[in-house]
Amino acid sequence: MRNHRYSYVCALLTAFFTIFIYGCGGSSSSTSSGGSNPISVSVSPTTATVTSGGTAQFTATVTNDSSNAGVTWSVSSSSSTPGTVDATGKYTAPSVTKAITASVIATSKTDTTKSATATVTVNPPAAAAGVTISPQTAFVSAGQVQQFMATVTGESATTVSWSVNGTAGGNATVGTIDANGNYTAPATAQNGTAMVTVTSTVDTTKSASASVGIIANGVVTTTNNVQVASYTINPPATSNVSIQFGTDTTYGRNTWQQPTATGGGPVTILVAGMKMNTPYHMRANVTFANGTQFNDIDHTFTTGTIPAANLPGITVNATAGAKPQAGVELIDALGVNEASMNAIVTDLSGNVIWTFNPPMPVGAGISPIKMLPNGHFLVEISSQPDGMDSTLEEADLAGNVVWSLTGDQLNTALSTATCTGCQGHDIVGMHHDFLVLPNGHIIVLVAQRIDEPTSVTGVVGTGAGGVSLVTGDFLVELDQNHNPVWLWNSFDHLDLMRHPLGFPDWTHTNAVVYSPDDHDLIISMRDQDWVLKIDYNDGAGTGNIVWHLGYQGDFTLMGGTDPVDWFYGQHDVNVITPNSSGVFSVTVFDDGNSRVLNNNNDNTSICGIPGTPAPQCTSHDPIYQVDETNMTATLTFLDDASPQFALFGGSSRVLPNGDVEFDICGLTSPGTQALNNQSAIYEVTQTAFPTTPAPVWSMNLTGNYAYRSFRIPSLYPGVQW
Repeated sequence: MRNHRYSYVCALLTAFFTIFIYGCGGSSSSTSSGGSNPISVSVSPTTATVTSGGTAQFTATVTNDSSNAGVTWSVSSSSSTPGTVDATGKYTAPSVTKAITASVIATSKTDTTKSATATVTVNPPAAAAGVTISPQTAFVSAGQVQQFMATVTGESATTVSWSVNGTAGGNATVGTIDANGNYTAPATAQNGTAMVTVTSTVDTTKSASASVGIIANGVVTTTNNVQVASYTINPPATSNVSIQFGTDTTYGRNTWQQPTATGGGPVTILVAGMKMNTPYHMRANVTFANGTQFNDIDHTFTTGTIPAANLPGITVNATAGAKPQAGVELIDALGVNEASMNAIVTDLSGNVIWTFNPPMPVGAGISPIKMLPNGHFLVEISSQPDGMDSTLEEADLAGNVVWSLTGDQLNTALSTATCTGCQGHDIVGMHHDFLVLPNGHIIVLVAQRIDEPTSVTGVVGTGAGGVSLVTGDFLVELDQNHNPVWLWNSFDHLDLMRHPLGFPDWTHTNAVVYSPDDHDLIISMRDQDWVLKIDYNDGAGTGNIVWHLGYQGDFTLMGGTDPVDWFYGQHDVNVITPNSSGVFSVTVFDDGNSRVLNNNNDNTSICGIPGTPAPQCTSHDPIYQVDETNMTATLTFLDDASPQFALFGGSSRVLPNGDVEFDICGLTSPGTQALNNQSAIYEVTQTAFPTTPAPVWSMNLTGNYAYRSFRIPSLYPGVQW
């Protein structure tokens, strides 16, 4: 009974909904404009391929759209330049260099959810028939091989033929080329040119050519220095030349680059930095103006031997794990018993890789030697008394003298010079140091002996007529022609009655540096225990002393103990900060001669005096921060070389890696002031005073005194080894 009633109700509901639907007149499709079928879109063709910049026409068909509204056209692609399509379905491809794919889309205007897509492939333009060659320009050594490559396009076959200067396969005069494009330059001692041509065998009107510069092999010869080779090569075009060298064909070291003349021409480079009695490989590297590189053939050169008696004994110690400043060590060596080189360069293992021993008078030595921006060395040669037999000369790596100026020639030049104070002197000569100024002028230290009354305190020895010969110093500026143009006279600016050390060698100036901030000069006066700044102002200054740095000078010592932590009998001075005025830092080598230990004014006050309680003198390597406004000098670093004592010489500087390097020149036997024919060079960490620096590297020399030593990057300006 319950099932019958349920069936009856369902039948009534079905009838009701049927009457409702048909009575209202509704459609089953919302996308038709009047029919019962949905809208659909199709595109013809569905795929197309066009060339760069070409067109393709597409047609869209829309069904079941009674309004016949049509389609909207669009294009999309992963390429940033997909092309365009207009309202008629005409697609225009972009310009391409490689194939891309784009989609052309037709979308119903009536129902934008209905669309159709065609795929278009756009290809780059077809390659024109032709032949190319690579490289188009090449340089090759005489007798050597250059590989050329040919590319054939637009032909049914890619086979080619090769010729040189119009001769198939070339010949011995112009060079030969094989079927694989390997060109072999002729064996010639002179530069030449050739034209390599490749031709399609399918279409002989299609060809390409490359220019070949044939460079005669470089020539390597010996020089006056058994460790220096002369390498000459003649590039045929404007270029820069350097030499690679080493004990095998991986080379490893380079000289600096030297330019040819405009348009090319021979370049000769002196190759230095090689160990004695060793075979070396070397080759020239040429860089042309367009960036093309060329390597000469490999050459071999065997260095000679320098007698061991002419060299110092060298021992090197390196601290495990420490990293010394890279480069080589230039040592200004003063000979012992005249049996030694006067300048040597070693690698950091102590191998001698260059020497310089110019002719000089007996008893004379180099003090100092410095590298010039042109790769030459400027040296000052003199003997005792300071300035005797002096010569200033420029020499190349082989030891060839470029120019020289003797003390006698300078004396003559001063007698006719027009600069203020230049005339009326009879100088002994040049000594101890020189300075190359930014404008190319040179400042030289010059000694003058002047008769002074015997009443001057402490005078020993007399000259003619009962007067004393006191030696003081001039600073003389030489122009590019080595003529005097400015002079500073120590006798005009210092008190002759003050002579703490070495009198009648009154000043004993031993270093001069330029202060770029204020254009003044800073000098070290050993026998005054002072470093001075002089109002130079590039030759326009007053010549007055701006300040005296040191014991009894113008500065208050900070950070250390006055008087013992000042410097005494010092050698060398260097500015080690970027600035050179205001607040800046200097380093000196403090030999320590007659160091003032206290202010007792008794026999305990001065070190090293025999028969007194005063201790043996010792040497130090200090750094002072100078404050020119507050007139303070703060001790910021100190390497106490105790118990070592350098009776004379030495120098100090800060290396690019921040370490401090100093050399102890005239070492004495421990506990004495007796020279022992030894010197030492140290590299130590730079630590804040009073922290003790850590050793990094050291070199000991026997049989020579290291007047000064310099860690230089290499034997060539601008090149780091």
